[in-house]
Amino acid sequence: MKRDMPASAALRCRVTAASETIIRRGHPWVFANSIREQNRAGTAGELAVLYDRNDRFLAIGLFDPESPLRIRVLHAGKPAQINEAWWRARLEATVAKRAGLLDERTTACRLINGESEGWPGLVLDRYGDVLVLKLYTVAWLSRVHLLMELLRTLNPKTVVLRLSRNVQSGFSESGYSDRQVIVGEPVNGPVVFLESGIRFEADVISGQKTGFFLDQRENRRLVETLARGADVLNAFSFSGGFSLYAARGGARSVTDLDISAHALASAQRNFALNIGDAATANCRHETIQANAFDWLEENRGKQFDVIALDPPSLAKRETERAGAIGAYQKLAASALAHLRKRGVLVAASCSAHVTAEEFFDAITAMAKTSQRTFSVFNTTRHASDHPATFPEAEYLKCIYLRFKP
Repeated sequence: MKRDMPASAALRCRVTAASETIIRRGHPWVFANSIREQNRAGTAGELAVLYDRNDRFLAIGLFDPESPLRIRVLHAGKPAQINEAWWRARLEATVAKRAGLLDERTTACRLINGESEGWPGLVLDRYGDVLVLKLYTVAWLSRVHLLMELLRTLNPKTVVLRLSRNVQSGFSESGYSDRQVIVGEPVNGPVVFLESGIRFEADVISGQKTGFFLDQRENRRLVETLARGADVLNAFSFSGGFSLYAARGGARSVTDLDISAHALASAQRNFALNIGDAATANCRHETIQANAFDWLEENRGKQFDVIALDPPSLAKRETERAGAIGAYQKLAASALAHLRKRGVLVAASCSAHVTAEEFFDAITAMAKTSQRTFSVFNTTRHASDHPATFPEAEYLKCIYLRFKP
């Protein structure tokens, strides 16, 4: 196979001193205003070679002329030949990190987590024998065929292509579309997979993200250990992940609260998939379709022993950060009105613009104003298959508070 980047046609760029520094520290993004010199116009997806102020190799990355995030770094340090063998070796190394995650009881995980693993603008999730490839930049368009060949080495039954909204039009010109099966057999209905022995369905064709929120696996496992004999509220429940773990953990009842009827129907199907488990079968399962913020304020008489709060991102951009922190506090305060004296509050955030420290401080500060005695007995961040190696990639955090009489 020919080289991915013919040396004679290389796109050469020099960046600012500040950008040189952060690239050497491992940051994978180069913005347009950080490029101070470029030998020619570049095309979407070609490789851009970055040089420092002394004309020494700095890094190589995917070029996107239409995005403010102009170059996404693939490799930094010493020069490397980016060819098919390089891509195959990178895929093998990335997948090998998951060797201990998948077994007969867990058949789903994230296989590639974007920039943090050297695959900028790309994530790959496995659900049993189905792979879901999601792309966030048109820089991958010229390499879709290469990606298909690489993913075939993982022996999937099917590979589904998912595209973020901002790139769908760019891909459509080349015949690719969101929700398209690009390798293997068509997908007819939800894909059923195992997580810690619990059966779940993933809507890999039209569901949120790639069909399921795999990043909360470790927190779901922790909630299971807190649920014996408890009445559990799962706010922003989506398809009932926390609830099913709580039910298997011996919860007396679980309540799924979500604004989406579609999500609640999925939660009911997930419970039906696990009816063979005695603890799950004996747990009372209720669903409530409502805005969680409003319901928590308007139904103060409902009491629970464990409450899990896992809202969608409340800060899509930096300007929303302060408002999001206030919203998290308001949400947690409303939840406390429903929490019994010896209850446990589990609060999670997936807002990248709110740091873990800011979130933990906000929740603990709110708890202090309640005049209730409590202890923070755990905090968690990213699961091992969702590594975050630079600040902008850090989004997930969760805090556990136990209240006393």
